[in-house]
Order: sequence, then C-alpha cells, then structure tokens
Amino acid sequence: MDTRHEVQEFLTALRGRITPEQAGLTFFGGERRVPGLRREEVAQLAGVSTAYYTRMERGDLGGVSESVLYALVNAFQLNEAEQQHLFDLARAATGSLRAPRAKRETPVPARIVQLIDTMSDVPTVALSTLGTPLAANTLARALLPFMFPEGKPPVNSARYLFLDPASREFYLDWEKIAREMVSSLRLRAGHDPSDKALSGLVGELATRSTEFRTWWGSHTVRTHTTGSKRIHHPIVGEMTLGFESLTLPSTPDIRLTTYLTEPGSPSADALNMLRSWIAEAPATQKETQL
Repeated sequence: MDTRHEVQEFLTALRGRITPEQAGLTFFGGERRVPGLRREEVAQLAGVSTAYYTRMERGDLGGVSESVLYALVNAFQLNEAEQQHLFDLARAATGSLRAPRAKRETPVPARIVQLIDTMSDVPTVALSTLGTPLAANTLARALLPFMFPEGKPPVNSARYLFLDPASREFYLDWEKIAREMVSSLRLRAGHDPSDKALSGLVGELATRSTEFRTWWGSHTVRTHTTGSKRIHHPIVGEMTLGFESLTLPSTPDIRLTTYLTEPGSPSADALNMLRSWIAEAPATQKETQL
C-alpha cells in the first residue's frame, strides 16, 4: 500500500472530524470552508508551523519526532488504536520502502491446537491477522457454520461479511460487525503496509463491495478485542454471544477468539441445544486442525 497516500488521507480525515470547540480553540463565528479544523489550527495545537504540518498532511512523515507525533495525538484526541495507527504509519514512512511481499501463514503450534481441544465446552477459533480460520474446536464449527463449509476450505470472515448475502441474515447487527472488520483491517494495513495478502484482500473487497469501499475511505481505526454479537443460527435460532479475542505472545500473528453466553439466558439455552445437536457428530467433524 502507498504509505504516503495513507498518511495524507488519515490526517485529513482526523482534521475533518474535530471542531474548534472540541479542540478547545476560540471560535468567533463566521463561515468556515472546512467542517473541522483548518491546517493552521492543527499546527497551533501541535506547536509546529503551518508549513511543517502541511508537509506532514501531504504524506511526508520522514524525520517527524516522537514528541510531534504525540502532539498530534493530543490535538486530534486520538484513542489508543488511532495512536497506534499514526505511529505505525510514521514508522513505515521513515523506513526504507519495501516491495509488497507474500507472508507465509503462521502454522498453528500443536500446543495451541491442544489448548483449543481442551476448551471443548467453549466455542474457540484460531484466526490469522486477516480473519482466516486456522483451527477451531467442534463447538465453534457448529456455532459458525459459514466459516467451515463442508468439503471446502475455511472462509475468510471479511469475505463472508462483504461478499456473501447470507451474512446479513446470520449477523443481526451486520453493519456494526462489518464496520468493525473494516476498522481492524485498516489498523492492520498501517502496521504492515507491505503485506501482499492484505493488499489483495482489501483490493478485492473494495472492488466488489460498495459498503467496504465507502467505509475503508473513512479511515476509522479501532481495536475490537471484546464485545458482543447477535446472531441468528440456522439450527438453534437467535443468540447473543460475548466474545474475547486473545493474542498469545508466543504466536503474535494468531489470535484466539472465544464465545460465551450469559448464564441462565435464552442464549445459554440455545448454546446447550447446539452442544446436544453435535453430540453424535461424525468424528471427521470433530477435527480441530483445519
């Protein structure tokens, strides 16, 4: 991905979303040509010259000090994910340009497969950084059947959300989940802009999905490591699932996502029904490694 272009669009989007009042600047009224802050106002908040900030917004972060980056964090009132994204872009901009490269998908270590197997009562999936399932236990396969079509390779969750119409029936809060996926991919793009697989996925989704293309252009970045999702399961019906996404220090390119229900709730009853439904599933459906 073009880091310079990414920087330009990200800073422009940040400047456009915050008003002078929110930034603590005195505003004397009158017509403004931009909805958010002017460049000179950002420069004032960051303690740099307008020319210097303009150079940054044009995509040139080469040589920008950490203190100036933190000044932008404060000026734009960035959250933790946005701050990480800004620093990732600055790191990419100051380093030597790397050609897009294909990364080998990290294999799931045997001990992680064993761990997922041991968590048989909790739906657990091991995902790549792009949202492709790498391993799962039986209950997770039954809970998320779209990820594991019979006789076919596992389905990338971003492709399912934006390219399969059935996702809008499965996820009752489809737009919320889909926007979170775009945000996660945008954050990943800033962290590793030379990832060829990521560039290919983003290009495919932007070409084939209007929603993805629109939301990608908003440059929203958030971390989504915990929360809840409402689904309509084809076997047991409506459920509300709490999820936790964990990154293990030994395998930072793999994250484990677990799903839980509120004890005693209708969703817990539905999950118990699903456990009963898969109790006599063929052994081939109980393999953890994909």
